[in-house]
Amino acid sequence: MQGLVLQLTRVGFLLLLWLFIWSVLRILRTDIYAPTGAVMVRRGLPLRGSLLPKRGGRNVVRQLVVTEGALKGTRITLGSQPVLIGRADDSTLVLTDDYASTRHARLSPRGPEWYVEDLGSTNGTYLDRAKVTTAVRVPMGTPVRIGKTVIELRP
Repeated sequence: MQGLVLQLTRVGFLLLLWLFIWSVLRILRTDIYAPTGAVMVRRGLPLRGSLLPKRGGRNVVRQLVVTEGALKGTRITLGSQPVLIGRADDSTLVLTDDYASTRHARLSPRGPEWYVEDLGSTNGTYLDRAKVTTAVRVPMGTPVRIGKTVIELRP
């Protein structure tokens, strides 16, 4: 009788272990293959004018400006490509800040709007005073803090 209980316990633990591994793999697959930066549009519905960039020129984000930190005054002209920010040499904005990670944050365009997302940095990325945990829209002129460096989007 004791042998049967021991075998059932072993099978139960083995089943729980496989269930745990299966759930971890499912979550990893979802994270890896999830679309990032993709704009979802329902089929059959036309795009509204608010999703298109404004032609007036005043409300269109054109530059990334460093307002505080070692690179104060640096300006980067924005296009349709994401901007990688960090200490890595291949970053678009290379920071020499001890509080910045190698690949710290990414600014990416989604239509006329720009979004910032933290790339798993040690010290975090802050939009105004709120910590960024997911991709968050960055309003024009709102400070984004990465370590000791502060950047803003400007027309």
